[in-house]
Amino acid sequence: MAMQVISANRLVDGLVVYMTGGGGWSERIADAQAVTGKEVGEVAMAAARVAEEARIIVEPYLIDIDESSGERRPTRYRELIRAKGPTVRLDIGKQAEL
Repeated sequence: MAMQVISANRLVDGLVVYMTGGGGWSERIADAQAVTGKEVGEVAMAAARVAEEARIIVEPYLIDIDESSGERRPTRYRELIRAKGPTVRLDIGKQAEL
């Protein structure tokens, strides 16, 4: 089974966030808690739904990630853009911070 993390949008500003091991939310995918297995994913999603009910985040969902390159990267292009920022200009967005 693929390794996954939970992604959502923070309600106050709409930014993409990832659920951390302590149940918090980070803008960096590197800080996300990785889960493997259906049961573990369901438990993590239940915790994410609590944050959604508290109106901290909206629309949490699991995304597949790959860590084989030494960096945590989403496997789908859409999620890679959400994690790294726009693809048209490298001087704006999260990629400008690198």
